This record gives sequence, structure tokens and C-alpha cells, in this order.
Amino acid sequence: MTVDKQQLAAAAAPGALLALVLVVTAGLLAVTLDAAERATVWALLQPRIALVFMLWLVVSLAAGAAARWAWQRFAAAPARLAEAVQVVVSSGSAVPLPAEGSTGSRALALAVNALAGQRDSLRADMAEQVALASHEVEQERQRLAALMAELTQSVVVCNLDGRVLLFNARARLQFRALALSAQGGPADAAGRTIGGADALGLGRSIYGVLDRRLVAHALQAVQQRLQRGAAHPSAQFVTATRGGQLLRVQMAPVRAPKANADTPLNGFVLMLDNITRDMAENTVRDQLLHGLSEGHRGSLGNLQAALELLDDPALDAPTRERFMAVVRDEIRTMSRRLNDAADQGLRDIKTRWPLEDMLGADLVAAVAQRIESQLTVRVNVSNVDAALMLKVDSYSLIQALLHLAGHLAGEYGIQRLQLRLAGVDAAAQLDLVWAVQAMSTETVTAWETDDIQDGGEATPLTVRDVVQRHGGALWFERARVWQEAFFRFLLPLADEAAPLQAGAQLPHDSRPEFYDFDLFALKGGGEQDAAWAQTPLAELVYTVFDTETTGLDPSAGDEIIQIGATRIVAGKLRRQACFEQLVDPQRSVPAAGVAIHGIQPEALKGQPLIDEVLPAFHAFAQDSVLVAHNAAFDMRFLQLKEASTGVRFHQPVLDTLLLSAVVHPQQASHRLEAIAERVGVPVLGRHTALGDAMVTAEVFLKLLPLLQAAGITTLQQALDASRQTYMARLKY
Repeated sequence: MTVDKQQLAAAAAPGALLALVLVVTAGLLAVTLDAAERATVWALLQPRIALVFMLWLVVSLAAGAAARWAWQRFAAAPARLAEAVQVVVSSGSAVPLPAEGSTGSRALALAVNALAGQRDSLRADMAEQVALASHEVEQERQRLAALMAELTQSVVVCNLDGRVLLFNARARLQFRALALSAQGGPADAAGRTIGGADALGLGRSIYGVLDRRLVAHALQAVQQRLQRGAAHPSAQFVTATRGGQLLRVQMAPVRAPKANADTPLNGFVLMLDNITRDMAENTVRDQLLHGLSEGHRGSLGNLQAALELLDDPALDAPTRERFMAVVRDEIRTMSRRLNDAADQGLRDIKTRWPLEDMLGADLVAAVAQRIESQLTVRVNVSNVDAALMLKVDSYSLIQALLHLAGHLAGEYGIQRLQLRLAGVDAAAQLDLVWAVQAMSTETVTAWETDDIQDGGEATPLTVRDVVQRHGGALWFERARVWQEAFFRFLLPLADEAAPLQAGAQLPHDSRPEFYDFDLFALKGGGEQDAAWAQTPLAELVYTVFDTETTGLDPSAGDEIIQIGATRIVAGKLRRQACFEQLVDPQRSVPAAGVAIHGIQPEALKGQPLIDEVLPAFHAFAQDSVLVAHNAAFDMRFLQLKEASTGVRFHQPVLDTLLLSAVVHPQQASHRLEAIAERVGVPVLGRHTALGDAMVTAEVFLKLLPLLQAAGITTLQQALDASRQTYMARLKY
């Protein structure tokens, strides 16, 4: 806390005043007495000077303590009350003001609390009215969210600075896979990278994945097409990611509703497709076609030459036999090439259609409809588990069932079939049932291995191929007790949704925020500190972080054991944009530290080392301002690892400890809990890295309007004010 000079003056004033009274009294006595009387008085006082001094000291201390108490209770209380009122006014905090100080101060606090209560009531009424008025807007927003979630293509919307404003779940998964392929490092159970942070997040730069020059070139092409009057201008390019993946990117502009060719763009939409596998398959097919054509060209040349020589009637028998051997060899070679090409084509066909989630009842209904429409057969659907979700290639599976039904109808005159579907263990049983007939196993095997007919033409697929494609099984069975026979398909069930991790079950928003159109107005936040310095605090992107360590002395060998962080974008805390990672410190963890953070040494064994975690955290925090509580402590740990990791954090750093001292200089404590209590932030998950980062982020958001009320609106002003506080002298 800053030393209060006024309080010191109040405590010292009684002693100084008493000393002045004694000096003046002695002076007046000396003036009124003659020399002999002064000598007599001095002779009486000289042996008792110490007693007089002790009396003065005791009286001064008692009076000083009383004066200090009076100052704190009556003189300083209005200043503390003013700071608390500023919190209520600027941040809308519902924390009641403390009733302290004089009777008038206490009455004022009660009056302000009453006014704050009325204000909160009015705000609640206003919020209710706004909620009712914006109901239609919210419905449109929910429709947009649902549409984005259902799209099978990755969609990302950015502003002109490349900051991500919107993305769908497909893009999130694709960028996560790209990050994993780029890092090549460990991932958690959910398939995330080190720290559990997604590669895509609101406010993050798209240039972390795509080359800035390619995006700029495509954006320029879109603008040129707009100027030429194109109604729906777009641009397309292919790029490679750091992990070696190929992306096809299509760009479209984002403009105002009543835009024209001269209207500047607000941003751009990117639609991304990972074409790495397609390119690889095309390359294999091209190589196969090239090898087939070149090989056949040579074989045909040899055959033509041999046939021309065989036409010679003067050719002797041994020579003719040698040329015939050449013909046979070339024919065998061409046949082998054709068979290899056919096998490769069959493999392509088998894997071309992906397995998709499908409701089992829908599949059974589609099979019944197809059989009845193409064959003169009645299909009865019964005993179908309506809740089963399958993972199937519906097209090939329907073709296989239609193929079997066609043999039953054509060769045995079966006119009635039955379809059943039930779940057994971790699979589903789909039965094609008919009245039992005399039928050999060899016949059934032949049906399974025959090529499936599609529109009268044979395909390279068999029923067994379809079953193998699903990783299932197929068997023929007779149940004479019920006078029926059936083919039973064993099919895979759809994957269950992955359970939420404990670290993701945070309070407040239970649904991830994938969009925020307020970011269209975001300015600044570039890579240069000079640009950041004059940017308003409310428009910056922040990474709020915290560390847990083995001890409190980074210079003496203490190490980081956990890093947690979250992001603030467009003045909102993004709870789903989190970084949380345990670190193996390669040393023991003292019991005193375990008692504080609760991280057992066993939990750290096998975790990534700091050399892996710090680069991942650096990537998470790039293009943002760092925020921490008592940041000097955390930054010292990071700085000591610069040499070994090669990672340097060059961005500016704000400290909520110093910012609290700036806006609340009269408060006795600037601990995180004390600040949170003052500004009305609930403290949850304390002494875990991510929990502390979340609390620090909420406290920081509450401090922003207080800083603005104090005239501190830009990053440079906040840094300058922090440097002027007494606590900025702390070093680690």
C-alpha cells in the first residue's frame, strides 16, 4: 500500500504541537524572569529534563494514536467511500457500500446503497424490456448458429485485420486437426494440442494458419471484381499449412446491407476444404493411369513386332515358339497390369463413400421402400429399435440388401420379406427375413460374392465388400422353430458424444460462443507495440494467465508446474478459449506448495516439459496483451526460460495488482481476493492456474471502466500509471 503522508502528518501533529507549547512556554518564562531567577529555575529543571521528555513522549504517542484513529475514521473514510462509490457507478457492481466513518458518512453510504438498489431495479426492468424487444433478433441469431453448426464445410469469418469473428464447429475440428499435424506432439483425450487450447478462437489471427500474402492477394481480387460490377465476387486459392496439409480456400466479401461497388468491405468469409487426401488419391490414380498406359504401349509394341514376324511363312518352328512365348509373356503382363488397376479402382470405390451417422429406423424404411419399388415383394417392418443410431454407408448397404432380396424373389419366388433391427452389445443386428426354403450354403455364398447390380449393370462391389467396408459381419441362418430364415448383418453403432471434461465445466455460459459480430468494430491490436500503445483499452485483445510453481523463488530453481490462461476479446471473457496444462518440473514439489495448489507430484509425472509447453502457450497468447495478477512474479518464471526454449514474450503486460493500486489508492489490500470482493467478482477455483486466470480476467474487466473514469483510456496510459505506483518496485 502507498504510504499516506496525510495520515503520518495527523499522527505526528499532537507531538509537534505539544513540543511547540513547551518551547513557547519556556521562552515566555525566560523573558519574564531575571538572570538569578532563570538560574534557579534551570537548577530545578536540569535534573528532571529526562522526566519532562518522557512525559512529552508518552503524551505525544497517545495523542498521535488518537489523532491517527480519528483521521482514519473521519477524515479518510470519505475518500474510501468515494472510491467505493466510483466502483458502483462505473462497473455497476451490486456490492453494498460499507457504513463507516462519521454519522454523516454512514448516512451517505446508506443513501447511496438505496440509490444503487433503485438503479439495479430500473436496469433489471430495462433489461427485461430489451429482452422482449430483441426476441426476434435472438431467434435469427439462433437460426444462424444452428445453420452454421449443420454445415459440413468449414466456414470462418474475419475482419479486415484477419481477426476471427465467427466460425462453425466443422472449422473448429479442422483447425484442431491441422494444429495436431503441425505440432506432432502429445494431445489429450479430446484430441487437443498441448494446453487443451483450440487452434481457432474468437479474436485470434487467421494468419497463424494461412499466409498473409495469399489472403491479401485474394482480397484484392475480390475488390477488383466488385469494382467491375460482379454481383457475387469470390476468389479461390490453395495453400499449404505448417503441418504439410493442403487447403482449398474460397473467399467471399462481407459488406454492409446496402453496399455498392464503392462501399468498403467490413471483412471476408473463408470456406475451407482439406484436399490433402484428394490430392494424394489423384496422384495415385494419375500414377496408375500413367503406368498402365506406358506399360501397355511397350507391350503392344512387342506384340505387334512378334505378330509381324509370326506372319513370315519361312519362320522355323523354334523361332516361332520363342515369339509365341513373347506373346504369351506380354499378354500375362498386360493382364496383371489390368488386374492391379481393377483392384486399385475397387479399393477406391470401397472407400469413396464415408460412413455417416444415420437413424436405424430411417435406414430400414429406406430399404423397405427401395425393395418394394423395384421388386414385386411386400416388406414388413417390425421389431425395429427406433433409438439406434448407426454409422453406415447407406447407399452401398441398401444396394447389398436389394441385391439379396432380388435373388430371393427371382430364384425362389419369395413374395414377402421382413426387416428387423436390434442393438446387441456394441453393435446392431439388421435381419432380412423370409419364410424358410430349401437353400444350400453354396447358393448363399455365391450371392454374397456376386457383383451387385445397379440399374442393370454390374458394379465392382460385392455384398462381402460392403460388409467389410463397415467392419461388420454377415451370416445366413435358419430358425426352423419359427419357420424362417434370415441374413443377419452386424453393423457399427454411431459414436457417442464425448463427455465434457471437468476442466471445461465452468460456470456461466454452458454453450461455446462461436461468433461475435461486435468484433467488426475492432481496431488496432497489431504486432507493433507503437500501434498498441494508443489503442483504447476496450478494443485490445488480452490473454489473462497465471502459473502454479514449486515455490516462490524463481532464481533459486523453482519451476512452473501448471499454466492456465483465457482470452478477453471485444470486452468479453471467452471462457471456452482456454489454455490449461500441467508441466513436469523435473524436480521435487515441496509439501508446502502442494498444500496451496493441491497438485500432487504423481500428477506431474509424464506431463510435457516446459520446453514443449511454453511454445504452445506463446502461440496461444500471440497478438495479444498479457494480463496477470502480480505479473512480475509470473513473468520472471517465463523470462528465465527464454534461453532454453527460445521463446520470448515481447508483448506489453498489465498487472491487476498495480491497476487496483491506481484506481483504489486508499484501500488497505490489493490481494486478488480483496479486489474481487470490492468489485463484486465471485472467487471460484482459487489456487489453480486456470481458476486464478478466470478470476483475474473478471477483475480486469471490472477495472476497465474505473480506469476510464480516472482518465486512463489507452494502453500507454495504463502502463504509465502502473509504473507510478509504489508496488511497481517489487522485483523477483
